Parts: sequence; structure tokens; C-alpha cells
Amino acid sequence: MQFTTRPTLQGTFGMVSSTHWLASQSAMAVLEDGGNAYDAAVAGAFVLHVVEPHLNGPAGEVPILLAPAGGEVRVLCGQGVAPAGATVAHYRGLGLDLVPGTGPLAAAVPGAFDAWMLLLRDHGTKTLADVLKYAIGYAEDGHPPVERVGRTVETVRELFETEWTSSAEVYLPGGRPPRAGELLHNPALAATWKRLLSEVAGVGDREAQIDAAREVWRTGFIAEALVRQSGRPTMDTSGERHTGTLTAADLAGWSATYETPVTYDWNGWTVCKAGPWSQGPVLLQQLALLPPELPRYGSAEYMHLLIEGCKLAMADREAWYGDAAEVPLDDLLSDEYNAERRTGIGPRASHELRPGSPGGRTPRLSAHARVVVTEEPGFGPMGVGEPTIAKSPTSPVPGEPDVLADGGTRGDTCHLDIVDRWGNMIAATPSGGWLQSNPVVPELGFPLGTRLQMTWLEEGLPGTLTPGRRPRTTLTPSLALRDGVPVMAFGTPGGDQQDQWQLHFFLAVALRERVRGGLDLQGAVDAPNWHNDSFPGSFFPRGMRPGSVTVESRTDPAVVEALRRRGHEVTVGDAWSEGRLCAVARDPATGVLSAAANPRGMQGYAVGR
Repeated sequence: MQFTTRPTLQGTFGMVSSTHWLASQSAMAVLEDGGNAYDAAVAGAFVLHVVEPHLNGPAGEVPILLAPAGGEVRVLCGQGVAPAGATVAHYRGLGLDLVPGTGPLAAAVPGAFDAWMLLLRDHGTKTLADVLKYAIGYAEDGHPPVERVGRTVETVRELFETEWTSSAEVYLPGGRPPRAGELLHNPALAATWKRLLSEVAGVGDREAQIDAAREVWRTGFIAEALVRQSGRPTMDTSGERHTGTLTAADLAGWSATYETPVTYDWNGWTVCKAGPWSQGPVLLQQLALLPPELPRYGSAEYMHLLIEGCKLAMADREAWYGDAAEVPLDDLLSDEYNAERRTGIGPRASHELRPGSPGGRTPRLSAHARVVVTEEPGFGPMGVGEPTIAKSPTSPVPGEPDVLADGGTRGDTCHLDIVDRWGNMIAATPSGGWLQSNPVVPELGFPLGTRLQMTWLEEGLPGTLTPGRRPRTTLTPSLALRDGVPVMAFGTPGGDQQDQWQLHFFLAVALRERVRGGLDLQGAVDAPNWHNDSFPGSFFPRGMRPGSVTVESRTDPAVVEALRRRGHEVTVGDAWSEGRLCAVARDPATGVLSAAANPRGMQGYAVGR
């Protein structure tokens, strides 16, 4: 039996797994109070904004996968679009080759808030006041921050003190960063939600109040403050002060939407993901690239196969995914296409970026896509973009956002999974609007996001910056079905690593099914994980490391050496350094619910009964 850090929780009432224990327990409190999984998810999400402000915020974004009991799996898209003024010509006219990694020029229309409101209105049972009270309490009365909040603030202290002074007011109280064991308050955020509740309190029934709150966000005092902030000259990663492009019309004209998930069937499982405006289909492509017979789980042959398949899927992501063009998904997921692509996996590691030609189409990549990063400051060997625990063992801030030599930063992400006693299930990956992404809006207590940094400033690409189009996000929650019935919800923070770590987790569950009386969620979460960076990163400065693979030191040394003999450039990271997975599951035959959470970083927790 594999060693695990914790038991896989089992029960029949409800299960929650998230990247912070306060969010998990707040969501559980909603279940205990009679709410369903969707009520609980909204409450937990707004707590995550408070307790993981370096990882997400209300003006960020969130893709949500939901499986209502007895209903169809749906995607709820909380990824906002590029503002009308966010054109390639505008950014090029400012002398930019890449969208900055911080500041208002990188801000898409905020998407998270409206998505959570739509979920609560259409699938929840609680009032807005019921679900916001937990976040208001932690913001107003304070919460003891995890150590990494303070460490993150320390890395941007000079920026906050000299440029982003509204952020210093919240995150440098008394002139020093938040400390574990002391209370961190965000009175401006608490006041925002209390004013919002006050403004909608006299409006009709539960649904009408939620819709009124959405209008306040779009056109009321919140919208006005967000637009003012976009217009303030702000220092960003370019080293210049820029204003953003977000307008009142952009905010008023956008709302979250429901979509049909993209799916792939593998060995009796059906895996559901968001569309190619996310990187979600990458996980499906990796499954499609697998041969009928897999090498032994955990062997060098097994890892080599998954690493090389990931490189092919990620190369296709770069050439074909995006919201600015039609994406040939049917071809990309077809048996014929992937059988041909599979022939490109040889006995040795590829160091080339090799997109395919689905349906005979000619792939096109950004001119920047093949930039190789070697010693770029802030680009740790364990990954670029939204780094999670995957960081260099020598990093001064293990497990959390990098700060580049130019003062720029990269943020991370959260995750939340819930299943309730009725069988409702949800997986959500909130991100963006990090405290280190943009200055805190002084009137609101939270910053704008920076998701536009994932677009290219070259015309004609699927990921070209295009007004009214979504930037291709790395956020990618998952739902898995057996025989058409939802069985498991899972996901992880981690930028470009998300669909690598999730594939490894899913296969660990699927290949070792029925361990210890049920799906061994915790064993699959705890299993040694890895990732590669042999493709362009989604985040500024968008570099790649051909042939790189990072493994946890718990990986068998013989496997590491075998990978190196195959040509992989292997970095051995810390023992518990790859991934921040969460998962919940439901056995349709017995009604038994289960949950697991990642021990890496000592922050994620599952709760339930």
C-alpha cells in the first residue's frame, strides 16, 4: 500500500476540498446549514479572496464545472474578455512587444464575481447575505494569514511603498508585512461587500437581489471604482507607468455564460473540461495520445511516455487554442490524428516544439514562442507562470509567487471541489486579481487582474489580443464520469502545470481503482509528481525550457537516471514540491462521498462527514 499523508475522507453528508482550510470549513458550514454544493462553493470562493489574496481576488477569473444531481455537466465561464480598446495596435503603439505581466494594461474585464453570482442565482438556495457573511467576517474581524502571504508582500514591499501605495495600506499595516499568528484585516473589502448587500437588500426575492448585485458590479459603485483604477498611471513590468483600457461600457456589456464541456472517453471514464479558451483540452489530448497498453505505473517508460505526450499536446495548444479563431477540436481529439501524433514519441526526449496539422491545416506559432529561457531572473527551473509549490529548491520564497528582477511578479491560483448529499458536484479554479498583479483599488480593497498577459501582440494567431475575446487561460478544473454518471471533481493551481499534474493524478486514480474500499484520492494526490517546461509559458516573459523535466526527490533515483539516459534534462526538486491537487468523489452505487487535499505547502484541506 502506498504511503499517504492523510486518509481519504469518506462519508455521506458532504465533502469539501480546497487550497485553504478556512475556505473549506466555511463551505462546510454552509452545507451544515442546509445549503447545497453551489451555495457552499460561493461562500468558500469569497473566503479564498480574503485568505489567499496573493492567489486570487474578486476581479480575477474562474472557470467552473458543475454537475447538478440528475442533470447535465455544464461549464460556467467566468473568464472576462479583452476590453474594446485592448488592440494590438494600441499596445504596439506604446512600444510593447508583450503584454506586461502586471498593471492595468494586462487587465481583462473581471469575470469571477459575475460567475459566482450566476452560479448562486441559478443553482444555489441561499441568499447573497448568507454566503458573503464568512468573507465579510474574515475581512472585517481579521484572520491569521498563512506565512506565504507575508513572504509575498515582502518581495514587493518597495513597489508598494513607492508606487502602489494603496496596496501598502492593506498589506503593509504599520509598515511591515502580515505575519502568521497575527490578524490581517481588509476593512475596505468588508465595507465593499456590506455596501453591496445594503444596496440590494430591498430588491425583491433572492434571485432579484443577486441580479441587482450583478448590476452594481457592472454599472454601480464597484464598476465606477474599477474604471477609475484602470485610468490611473501604474508602474508595470515594462518599467513604465501605463493606464489600462477598461471602460464602463466594457464592464456593463459582459456577463458570465454557460457552455457545453469538451469531453473525451478513456477506459470507461469520461473526462469533462472547459473549451479551448482554456488549456483544458490539453488533458484530453494527453489521454488521446496514450497507447492501448501503458508501461508500468511510475516506471521510467511510463513517465517518458507522459512527458513526451504532454509536449505534443502543449505544442498543439500553442498553435491552435484560443478564443480569437476557430479551433479544430474534433480533429485534435480524433483517433486518427492522435495515432499519427503518437508516432512522434520516440525512445529519446524531444527538445523541439512540434505542433501538428489537424485536418491538414498548417500550424502557426508566435515568433516569440520558440524563445529559450536559460538564466532568466525569476524563471525557476520548476516552471514559469503561476508557480505553485513547484519552485527551485534555492528559491527565497518557496512555493509562492516569483518576483522578477524588474519588480514584476507572477501570481498563483486556488482550487475548490465540493460534493453534497444530493449528489451535486462542482470543481472550480479561481485565480487572478492577485495582490501583486495590480494596485489595490482603494475604494474596494482588491486589485484588477492581469490575464491579458496570455495573449500575443501578433495578428492572426488563435491567441492574438482581440477586443471582445477571452485570453487563453491556464485555469482548468476537471470533472470525471463513469458510465455517464459524475464520479469525481478535481483540479489544482499551477498555471501551465495544471493539466500535467491533473493527468498524473487522474491516471493514478484510474489505474489503481478500488484501493481501500474506494477511489484512493489521497494516495493519488500524494504520489510523487513532475512536470516539464518544453513549451512556451503562458505568462510573461513567455519563455520555454526545451527538454526540461522537474521531479520530486521522492522519485526513484533509478527512474531519474533512466530519464536522463533518454535525454531528459532532469531537475530534482524538493520531496513535496509538485502540485496542489484537490479532489472529491461520489460512488453512485453506494452514495459514499470521499475527498482528499494536497499536503504540499501545508495549506490545503479536505473536510466532510
